[in-house]
Amino acid sequence: MVGQATQALKMKQEYLGMVLPITITSIWWWSCLIRGVDASPQINLLNKGCSQYNATNLPDFYTNLNATFSDLKTQLNKNSTHFATAQQARGSDPVYAMVQCRNYLSAADCAACFAAAVSQIRNCSAANGARVIYDGCFLRYESAGFFDQTTLPGNVGLCSNKTASQATAFSAAAGKLLVDLQLATPKINGFFAATKNEVVTSGSGNETVYGVAQCAETISKTGCQDCLNVAYANLQSCLPDTDGRAVDAGCFLRYSSTSFFPDNQTTNIASFLKTGGNSRKKAIIIGVVVGGVGLLILIVGVLLYFKLSRKPEAARRGDILGATELQGPMNYKYKDLKSATKNFSEENKLGEGGFGDVYKGTLNNGKIVAVKKLAILQSDRAKANFVNEVKLISNVHHRNLIRLLGCCSKGPELLLIYEYMANNSLDRFIFGPKRGSLNWKQLNDIILGTARGLAYLHEEFHVCIIHRDIKTSNILLDDSFQPKIADFGLARLLPDDQTHLSTRFAGTLGYTAPEYAIHGQLSEKVDTYSYGVVVLEIISGQKSSEIKSDAMGEFLLEKAWKLYENGKHVELVDPNLDPNEYKPEDVKKIIEIALMCTQPSAAQRPTMSEVIVLLKSTSSVENRALTRPVFVDSDKRVKGDTSTSTASSTSNATVSVSQVSGR
Repeated sequence: MVGQATQALKMKQEYLGMVLPITITSIWWWSCLIRGVDASPQINLLNKGCSQYNATNLPDFYTNLNATFSDLKTQLNKNSTHFATAQQARGSDPVYAMVQCRNYLSAADCAACFAAAVSQIRNCSAANGARVIYDGCFLRYESAGFFDQTTLPGNVGLCSNKTASQATAFSAAAGKLLVDLQLATPKINGFFAATKNEVVTSGSGNETVYGVAQCAETISKTGCQDCLNVAYANLQSCLPDTDGRAVDAGCFLRYSSTSFFPDNQTTNIASFLKTGGNSRKKAIIIGVVVGGVGLLILIVGVLLYFKLSRKPEAARRGDILGATELQGPMNYKYKDLKSATKNFSEENKLGEGGFGDVYKGTLNNGKIVAVKKLAILQSDRAKANFVNEVKLISNVHHRNLIRLLGCCSKGPELLLIYEYMANNSLDRFIFGPKRGSLNWKQLNDIILGTARGLAYLHEEFHVCIIHRDIKTSNILLDDSFQPKIADFGLARLLPDDQTHLSTRFAGTLGYTAPEYAIHGQLSEKVDTYSYGVVVLEIISGQKSSEIKSDAMGEFLLEKAWKLYENGKHVELVDPNLDPNEYKPEDVKKIIEIALMCTQPSAAQRPTMSEVIVLLKSTSSVENRALTRPVFVDSDKRVKGDTSTSTASSTSNATVSVSQVSGR
């Protein structure tokens, strides 16, 4: 076992070693090769997803993954192509991979986009499936073949939320352009088209709308048409926004009021729009009607297919689709959820959070879920925000974030449906009846996994999501005791005039950064602070807001700082932990990282991606100067050396946070 683990680590290091030089030097070099205003690899991240399942044999997996990425790179460079597939089937963990660049990219920009995608996708570590979608390219790998996949559940439209100045005229021009692309692209060799339309307005200075459509070269003409039909439908809700993108397993469709491809890359699609002796206009009308009917039939067929064909044994394949494809929120009926939770009975109640109560529910198909009743206002605006935010949150896919399965907005209450975690929340294992049942390795994995989940929310998802309420009760544990952060994104549902200081929803005393609790200054570093407090709680087994009846008689953060100053880090460790399971130097490093996260100034705290690097590093962090933290006691007063803190001006003031409550 030790030998296999060492070999796996070596393979992973080789994998990372292959990727890292590409991401810095090569992207810059490739970008410098191109001349002109249109030169760009277009690495605006649209979405990323990692499988919830890890490879079983890591040495084989990393070998296969390295080989497929190397093969894809060779094909792109040697053949000057924009599409490549590769597969390696050594051992028990085969890898199938596909890369596709937009055809208007130069060979150098395509290679640069691929390099960026490889760098991005490596964050999925040992996940047996993953995908990254940029404006300029797409990269995906799986543990089973997927090259013929076209349209699958999870397809989505991504809108800019910026309305065109001439909304009616722009919608007409963009709609016609999308219809043209939808009809012509499946007939074009290589399944790619780029075109533009004039936006005819009553005033002077007509605008232009640009668009591209592309299908994977390994799917059929019919499959390309089906996929673009769905993509076209997904973009209808974007108009009259100035930009829209639709992504699916087998195709990509985009329009924009801004040129994003060179003029010399425009495709003449006129000949592909003609059908026999009919006029172009008639072809468009027929295409729209047929496409609409076909889309309706397709959606019904797909829903019926997945409802009837979903089998329990599908999970053995690693849930390839569900783990890596973009998922939209499923709408549940209120009466079904009421029945599933036994009328939201007390016996089904899992807990009480700042955003509302959570209940265990058993659906008609036997699936167990967690149902959260949101405690927010039921105004029309609140419901509209709810739908928009749920759509956003449902596209957040990461192994260390709880999965939002769907919602219910048509009923007396707004409900969210999550995947069910049988082991419940971390606080029960740190402070509750199950205290002492987790060993050091499990705790260490929870610390690292939580950091990974936060880094994804802050830096890797296409919208930065600040949690605002990181605490042990918001960290759930799956069957393998891997952490999954809950309640992310919900703070965005609060009305604009409600802040952390005036509502119980947006934070919990003892975990909240001083600049946010006192001044309302919100940034990602607020989550970093809370994470540092959680790490100290995990190591000590002491709640941040309680004073233990020991000789020190201090709050956790103050106690941790004094032990750090005296070089007595290990005295903070929970006595329930077996000292033979951990090394003192490891504990010392993690405590120092936690104190680094709780520095009084937000600028002094590391980003969550930097925290991950520090946690995984074998070197010490002793050379990093730390400043005494700011402490907020149970009377809501700031204590300690605040000379470098954003809270210094109010160090002796009472903070009005009486409505802030924990779980």
